[in-house]
Amino acid sequence: MSGHSKWHSIKHKKMATDAKRGKMFTKFIREIMMAAKTGGGNPDTNPRLRLAVERAKGFNMPNDNIQRAIKKGSGEDGGVIIEQVTYEGYGPGGVALFVEVLTDNKNRSASEIRSIFSKHNGNLGGSGSVAWIFERKGMINIGKDKVPEDELMEIVLEAGAEDMVLEDDIFEITTLPENFEAVKNALAEKNIEVTDAIVSFVPKNTVKVEGKTAEQVLKLLETLEDHDDVQGAYANFDISDEILESMQSE
Repeated sequence: MSGHSKWHSIKHKKMATDAKRGKMFTKFIREIMMAAKTGGGNPDTNPRLRLAVERAKGFNMPNDNIQRAIKKGSGEDGGVIIEQVTYEGYGPGGVALFVEVLTDNKNRSASEIRSIFSKHNGNLGGSGSVAWIFERKGMINIGKDKVPEDELMEIVLEAGAEDMVLEDDIFEITTLPENFEAVKNALAEKNIEVTDAIVSFVPKNTVKVEGKTAEQVLKLLETLEDHDDVQGAYANFDISDEILESMQSE
């Protein structure tokens, strides 16, 4: 899982740049709308909405934008039809990809996602073709300098975390989805600053890819993630740190 986690950390840093901020706002707005549509417009009683709002605020999205998205999603402000769709397929080297999409036009999204796969030596598969390779997990990142390792380990395991590892300068905490909120709350109670927190899809097994194939896989993944409709793109690659880090500077 280290390759997957490394890419997640690199992606988070890249998203924080000004060039990516506007695109992230679009994604956050859609996630907030979908969360409000499916669970109501009150973040206090809607964990998905609460997380979406927290992540949007973490990227300094203005509160007015957040409130407008909540009103649209919950139907208070006319409403917009947003649907959640998943796509599954394979990239170069037999790497499995699972893609989460929020869209107001499924036909357009399907055509564009298929085109991205095709242009990057991948192929879309049918429903269920790769979903079994991934499992949903809560992922919480905390800077190494924020808290001693032993203290943090005790807090998160007691709150229900599955595992904690140190990856570079980041403590990566993994939870079951149902324990994600409890672990986050335990950290908040101790005033421990969280770098990033998300419920994601993590591969149960990986495929090792190297050289040009590895670069093609990462280009496919990054192109998918740059698409406005894509909320998350997950892959079961095992790629060296050197290649992953080279993507960070691009």
